[in-house]
Amino acid sequence: MASQRRAAPPRGRRPRGSPRHMGRGSGRSEPGMAVPPGRCPDCWETERGGGGGGSRGVPGVPQLGVLVDEGDVLPGALRLMRELRPSWEPARVKTKLFTDGITNKLVACYTDEDMADAVLVRVYGRKTELFVDRETELRNFQVLRAHGCAPDLYCAFQNGLCYEFLPGIALGPDHVRDARIFRLVAQEMARVHAIHANGSLPKPILWQKLHKYLTLVKMDLSPKVPNPSLHQDVPSLEMLEHELAWMKDTLSQLGSPVVLCHNDLLCKNIIYNRAQERVRFIDYEYTGYNYQAFDIGNHFNEFAGVKEVDYRLYPSKETQLQWLHSYLQAYKQLTQGGQGGSGVTVSEKELEALYVQVNKFSLASHFLWACWGLIQDRYSTIDFNFLRYAKLRFRQYFKMKPVVTALQISK
Repeated sequence: MASQRRAAPPRGRRPRGSPRHMGRGSGRSEPGMAVPPGRCPDCWETERGGGGGGSRGVPGVPQLGVLVDEGDVLPGALRLMRELRPSWEPARVKTKLFTDGITNKLVACYTDEDMADAVLVRVYGRKTELFVDRETELRNFQVLRAHGCAPDLYCAFQNGLCYEFLPGIALGPDHVRDARIFRLVAQEMARVHAIHANGSLPKPILWQKLHKYLTLVKMDLSPKVPNPSLHQDVPSLEMLEHELAWMKDTLSQLGSPVVLCHNDLLCKNIIYNRAQERVRFIDYEYTGYNYQAFDIGNHFNEFAGVKEVDYRLYPSKETQLQWLHSYLQAYKQLTQGGQGGSGVTVSEKELEALYVQVNKFSLASHFLWACWGLIQDRYSTIDFNFLRYAKLRFRQYFKMKPVVTALQISK
């Protein structure tokens, strides 16, 4: 959560004032280099490294040998501006520190009063490499950018990224309940899900990530590590392992398609531009191939907020069905070649099936971020009560399990 959002371990995520979060271009193949069948030309160019440069094995991303102090980011950010914006007069450079993130530190550097020329500097949170593969994050950033779903990426430095500032507002729980805005969110998620970065059938990252997080959690829950506050209200290791096995066995049988997912779409990772009447997603630390229903269910969970969590704000079935209808209409149009929405219909049966899948996968979202919170509690330097957050997510997981288990997809 690095957002313009969370500055804590794995999820990253959120640029612009959110706890975990943050945030285009296309390339061309050289003559004689055919794009493999089934591959998107822009993504193929990104993988091949169109654009020159090169960062940590990720072609096309300039790398600057600057290390920014996580505890005092402004001097390092200004040093980066001298490299990226040498024409800026140092005395005229203004800065704005975003404080809502719970995974990373985020600061904007700019000279225009309206921040039209702003460069965002995101400094990775302590030990976030435990949950985030930074090379994968950069590649996903490039793929999304190639499809117009991400801002320009200016460079990577030793412990962070610099990228384009997206004008607009970071959404809150009230915004995502507004039908006019949530339809835009559904359509943008469909755009991301419709991206095909390669021709092979990708595997979902969910189970690998959950197993990794649980392995890290085991070190904290070990009897050798005395921590009474941690063990109170936190399920035992045996129970966590049992629940993970149950989820994998149950959810993997639901038939949810595997697509390119954001995987951390909390409210603050969504930027709404009123002038363009469009939303964009930021913070791609957790982006990767995953179950379609997980990405949507995870977003619905985020209606409850992060710093002040209130699960009474979880969307009603009526709201979910409206959201899912907008999503399916856009997704089918993008993946089936429909034009202008003509010829694209969404049946009650597929709408109900997606509703069931989404609510079942919302359990995996609770479980994942609960484990994430335990890990963050151990390592993060960000002022956020990660342990309390983890306990809230575990509590909601067990509360909702019997409810969503009872949901069935009509045959």
